[in-house]
Amino acid sequence: MTTALIIIDTQDSFFHTPYWETSHFESFKQNMSDLVNYFQANNLPIVKVLHVDDVDQNSPFCLLNGFVKPMDFLPSKYDRVVHKTVHNAFTDTGLLRWLTRNGIRKLVISGIRTEQCCETTTRVASDLGFAVEFVLDATLTFAMTSPFTSKVHSVEEIQAHTALVLNKRFATITSAQDYGISE
Repeated sequence: MTTALIIIDTQDSFFHTPYWETSHFESFKQNMSDLVNYFQANNLPIVKVLHVDDVDQNSPFCLLNGFVKPMDFLPSKYDRVVHKTVHNAFTDTGLLRWLTRNGIRKLVISGIRTEQCCETTTRVASDLGFAVEFVLDATLTFAMTSPFTSKVHSVEEIQAHTALVLNKRFATITSAQDYGISE
């Protein structure tokens, strides 16, 4: 079964959001870099997904602002690059057609944000019949405040919840270590 790494929304846009913070960024960056190196060393395809919002021209996700580009630590070349305007990488990108045409049946999901575009892409991929591995430590998110209780949910809580709801339903939860990468 051919496997592809899907790197979701790991783009400069996030550096310009009001919620950007760096406390988990270095470990995410290292895990993501190790994962990319593994896929490159094994000649496996890598897909870059970039989120675009061209409705709000003030958004850091608007193409006109110049921030919709991969973060500097990522490779400069990919087997496929797609732009999406929704939370999953399939609906408006042509990605499904490309994956099918290239015989790819297993996806390894990584990127930003854990509970948003990474989780949504995982659910859709599973529904489309792909085997999915969700590399939890190669995803990044930010603390969030509940609109119902005003409780601040930590990155760890959000990632634990995502792992809970995805594991063995939509994906297998993995870590960078599972790809022969030493921590």
